[in-house]
Amino acid sequence: MRYLVTGGAGFIGSNFVRFLLRERPNAEVVNLDALSYAGNQGNIADILDDPRHVFIHGDICDPDTVGRVIEGIDVVVNLAAETHVDRSINSDVDFVQTNVVGVATLLSGALDSRVQRFIQVSTDEVYGELPWLNPEDCDASNSPRFTEETPLGPRSPYSATKAASDHLTLAYHTTHGLDAIVTRCSNNYGPNQHPEKLIPLMITHALQDRHLPLYGDGLHIRDWIHVTDHCRGLLAAAEQGAPGRVYNFGGGTERTNLSVVEDILEILDRPKELIRHVQDRLGHDRRYAVDSSRAKSELGWEPSTKFSEGLLETVDWYATNQQWWENSNSSD
Repeated sequence: MRYLVTGGAGFIGSNFVRFLLRERPNAEVVNLDALSYAGNQGNIADILDDPRHVFIHGDICDPDTVGRVIEGIDVVVNLAAETHVDRSINSDVDFVQTNVVGVATLLSGALDSRVQRFIQVSTDEVYGELPWLNPEDCDASNSPRFTEETPLGPRSPYSATKAASDHLTLAYHTTHGLDAIVTRCSNNYGPNQHPEKLIPLMITHALQDRHLPLYGDGLHIRDWIHVTDHCRGLLAAAEQGAPGRVYNFGGGTERTNLSVVEDILEILDRPKELIRHVQDRLGHDRRYAVDSSRAKSELGWEPSTKFSEGLLETVDWYATNQQWWENSNSSD
C-alpha cells in the first residue's frame, strides 16, 4: 500500500508517518511538505534514509507538484494545514490558500489519479462552541459533546477554512464518487509540536522560568488527545472507515487550560506565580469536546493514553530536546 501523507514534516504528520512505517511493514510513504515554520525535516531526521519513505519538498497548492507525487498512490492522508487560531485572526490569507485551495488541489489530483481513499484530517473546532460547563464537572459523562451530526458553526478564520475543506471533501464524494473520509480530532499534544501551541508553549516557558501567558480566566475547556492515539485513529479510518463518513477522535480528557498549566508547573516543580493572565483571544471558544462513539463502534478505536502519563512524557520530551524547540522558535 502506497500512502501520500501531506504535511508529513509537521507535528501530527511526522508522528503519523513514523507510526505508519512502524505499524505497517509493507507500507510505502511519500511525504509531501512545504516546510513552513511549523514543519521541518528535523522532525523526520530519523526516517529520511528509510527506503520505504520518500520526502518531497513541495506545496499542496501547486497542481503540477500534486499531479506528479500522487501518481500510483493508494491512500492520501491530508495533514497539511495552517492551524494556529491566533495567526488566522491576524491574517487569514495563508489559511484560505492552504486549507481551502490546497485541499481542492489535492482532491482534484486524487480524482484524476483514481486513488483508493482520501482522508481529510480536520478539527473539532469546525463545530463551534459547546455550552459552558462548570470546570469542576468537566469530566461528567452526561455533559453535551459534539457528534458527527452536529451542524458546523466555525467561529474563527482558522476553523472556517477547515469547515470549508470538510464540505469540499464530502462534496467530492457525493458528486464525483471519490472515496473520501473526514476525521475531526480534539486538541493534540505530544512530541514535536511547535512551541506556539498551549502545552509546548507553557512547558518551554516554565523550563526557562519565564512567565506563562494564559488567555483570560484560563477556564476554557479542551478535550486532550495524545498524538499517538490520533495516529491510530487515522490509520483505522484509512483501513476500515466507510466512504463519505465523518469520524470524531477525542481523548475523553476534558481539562481547563488553567489546570493543564498548573499540572505542567507541578511536574517541573515551578511556582504557580509564573502564570500571567493576559487579554483573552478574540472570539475565544469556551469549550470543545467530541463524542467518539462512532469511531469506537465502527473502527474499534478508543484512546489508550492517560492524560497524566502522556503529559509527563511530553514534558520530559521537551526537557530533553531543548535544541529542537529553540530551533523551532528561531525559524518562526
